[in-house]
Amino acid sequence: MDERDVEILKAISDLETGSIERVSEATGIPVSTIHYRLNNLREAGVIENDLYDLDLDELGLGVTVVLEVLTSYDDGHEAMGEEIAGVEGVTKVFFTMGETDFVVLARLPDSDDVERLISDFEALDHVDRTNSTFVVARERDTSRPLQSYSEGSLVEALVEE
Repeated sequence: MDERDVEILKAISDLETGSIERVSEATGIPVSTIHYRLNNLREAGVIENDLYDLDLDELGLGVTVVLEVLTSYDDGHEAMGEEIAGVEGVTKVFFTMGETDFVVLARLPDSDDVERLISDFEALDHVDRTNSTFVVARERDTSRPLQSYSEGSLVEALVEE
């Protein structure tokens, strides 16, 4: 996989469509090139079906992290949920009832990114500690994990030099 493959997959995720024409318009990559590269990604097992669902382990985002976040937010849970959702790699945020304020799911490339993720959460002003509880409401639940990454981060993490 190279930078162009990442660019195509990111565009599919951001546009929420598998339309080759729309991806071509958004990226400037010729339609024939997109077809060729998507076929190669299918053969490699990265693309699982025509819905462009991704096997995140094959893609290189094989580390799943679940965080239960206790906070001391003052501006309502929506603002805090948005702040948590802004941490790179976070794919799902649930506002919960009970001792835990938020349950968070993240998909990461490797264990080094787990350390970065934890550091990013520690840097948030209103994050206090963690605990587990029942999920009451989803604040962010995307089936398109690439939307939570910048294209540059994906290229850095997934493209082999």
